[in-house]
Amino acid sequence: MRGRLSFASRRANDEAVNRSPTQLRARRAAAPKPRLDASLPIYEKRDEIVRAIRDHRVVVVCGETGSGKSTQLPLLCLEAGRGLDGFIGHTQPRRIAARTIAQRLADELAVPLGREVGFKVRFADKTAPSTYIKVMTDGVLLAEMQRDRQLRQYDTIIIDEAHERSLNIDFLLGCFRRLLDRRPELRVIITSATIDPQRFSEHFGGAPIIEVSGRTYPVEVLYRAPGATAAGTFADTSQPIIEAVAECAEHGEGDVLVFLPGEREIREASKALHASSVPVIREAEVLPLYARLSAREQLRAFQPHDRRRILLATNIAETSVTVPGVHFVVDTGVARISRYSSRSRVQGLEVEPISQASANQRAGRCGRVADGVCIRLYSEDDFAERPAYTDPEILRSNLAGVVLRMKALKLGEPRGFPFLDAPSPRRIRDAYDTLIELGALDAAHELTAIGRELAAVPIDPRLGRMVLAAAEEG
Repeated sequence: MRGRLSFASRRANDEAVNRSPTQLRARRAAAPKPRLDASLPIYEKRDEIVRAIRDHRVVVVCGETGSGKSTQLPLLCLEAGRGLDGFIGHTQPRRIAARTIAQRLADELAVPLGREVGFKVRFADKTAPSTYIKVMTDGVLLAEMQRDRQLRQYDTIIIDEAHERSLNIDFLLGCFRRLLDRRPELRVIITSATIDPQRFSEHFGGAPIIEVSGRTYPVEVLYRAPGATAAGTFADTSQPIIEAVAECAEHGEGDVLVFLPGEREIREASKALHASSVPVIREAEVLPLYARLSAREQLRAFQPHDRRRILLATNIAETSVTVPGVHFVVDTGVARISRYSSRSRVQGLEVEPISQASANQRAGRCGRVADGVCIRLYSEDDFAERPAYTDPEILRSNLAGVVLRMKALKLGEPRGFPFLDAPSPRRIRDAYDTLIELGALDAAHELTAIGRELAAVPIDPRLGRMVLAAAEEG
């Protein structure tokens, strides 16, 4: 979640903050002229969104899958006159989304990636002082706050996919709630699927909500429960996946996106598909898609191809990115969910049934370019019994990293921080206990030298302490 800024990145940030009046005039004169995609639903709200950005410090844009929020909002910010006094920051929850959206924006502005439009993810910074739109992961923005607490290099921030309610997103929303009092000229735009946008509006004192329709085609949902597997669990679904993919092929041409809970399950399913004797499967190209793949391997899923593809993905493909050519989805109904146990004080990553909202997001992946079919490998009764939404990560996570970051940024105590959902006192006590045990805080809850080092390491504090100890031991 945190990390050191590279020399090149610090230089670009410093130049962005310390531009002279002459440089600012030149920047305004050289600003790219946005050309919006009139075929996207968000285009119909173009004037309303531009007015809202000019008139309000915070705007909530709520839209369904395919509305064009992620790619068109930065261009609408340019149209509203933003990006002239600083970057338009555009955060994404995942690296693959940051890269692909940055490339799409550069293509739409007809400029090379890394100049007027750039991106920054961990270990890769393709931005310059001439950049107007900077797409990045939300973790990168949090890391930058350690050096630039008021984010002076930005005049606009877009928090995309806020409905995911990750720790990073909730922490950023709390930071912006405070920061806006010190930077009234800053504009914050929050985008969300149609999942309780009123919460975001209320958090910022009644910010306007602009609803945008989605551009989706009809999706037929079919239920094919494997039978012996208990509701909401994951067993060996290789054969049901093979049968579901074969059934998809009966509906026509198009790629198949299969959602699986993790890398191990993806490898097992890939092995089974390669060994299958079903002709349509043997003729297809099987590709994995998960977070730990290299950027080159991830981008293979977005490249043009001649034959049917079967994409085996984690929930990395659930939101943010649109994989072209997908007409069918096979949903195993489960994902690996990070959850903290107060009793054992251990953060686990267990396979759990997904929420109805996540299932609907998955189904929407195959209705972007044509009519689609989604086959769920569980029963309709199972779906009806699932929770409507996934719990926010802050309510199911160890907060040691959050408390450590707050101490490093001098943001005060967690109990007084404007979280969207306040964590329980017990979770906060556990976080302090953990940090004291690690030597990151002293008995007075003040940051120690070890704590300052841990705050600069972009991993869980307990793992970070092991890394520091290993370095000490040589």
